[in-house]
Amino acid sequence: MNSSRRVVLGVLGLGTLVIYLLAGVVGYWLLRALWTQRPPVMVVVATVLGTALLFGALSYWTGTARLKRSLDAVELPRSRAPALYRRYDRLTERMRAGEPSLLVARLPVPNAFAVGGPGGAIVVDRRLFALLSLDELETLLAHELAHFERRDALVQTLGYSLTQSIVGLVGVVLFPVVVLTGGIARAVALLRGDPGSWSQSLLGRTHRGALGAVALAGFAVTLLVLSYSRRREWAADDRAAALTGKPLALARALRKIERASTPDLGPLTPLYVHGTEESRLSRLLSTHPPMDDRVARLERLARRRG
Repeated sequence: MNSSRRVVLGVLGLGTLVIYLLAGVVGYWLLRALWTQRPPVMVVVATVLGTALLFGALSYWTGTARLKRSLDAVELPRSRAPALYRRYDRLTERMRAGEPSLLVARLPVPNAFAVGGPGGAIVVDRRLFALLSLDELETLLAHELAHFERRDALVQTLGYSLTQSIVGLVGVVLFPVVVLTGGIARAVALLRGDPGSWSQSLLGRTHRGALGAVALAGFAVTLLVLSYSRRREWAADDRAAALTGKPLALARALRKIERASTPDLGPLTPLYVHGTEESRLSRLLSTHPPMDDRVARLERLARRRG
């Protein structure tokens, strides 16, 4: 290595060391000041909970409002589907879900979903009226009403906001460690004339470990939220089957929606990958349980009902 490059790396190393040391010291003193002036533990807990719930509620209301505006959906007139509305009215009378509007839209794939917030609604893809029978549509609406009844979307949003706040606190606590270990490791590597070796040093590995702890906490939060999402789908299936007494109709509806959402490529189908095979990781990262499992569960309910 020539002397001029070594001098440049040395200067960069010293500058990097000074900057990261200042950042780490400032972060440490800020945390120390906060700890010294800390309010009672219950006040801190209440503040964190209140802030997380407030931001979660704002996210829920604004997110659902944006979603409604983006759907370009119109309300289904009662005169166009009187038989469906009669069944829908019976469901809303028996459930604690309010009376969400029935909206029709052209979705990317045939589907139906609940949209909460002010003026809640169930959005149904236009193709489902030709694809499903009246019994199947009824069970599908009962499934979506079950989500309203349990306030699933709101609970999930608030839970996600709360756990994200906890992850943020972990990140704040580890901030001085992350800054100091990473900065000193980089500075030492520059001073040695080998910038790429910083991650292999003890400080570099400590830096990666601290970042990994924050990332692991975030990943665990994501898994918890997705797990809850899958459980609410099971519960909504069970509620719809119990209310309508037609678990097989819901199973048929789910199967038809699944088939309608799968691309039909004719004789070329075997040559394409559709992502229908699910690994354990993909199941963990899915918002819905596997369709085969949902259908099998509904079939078992039907057998128990005789």
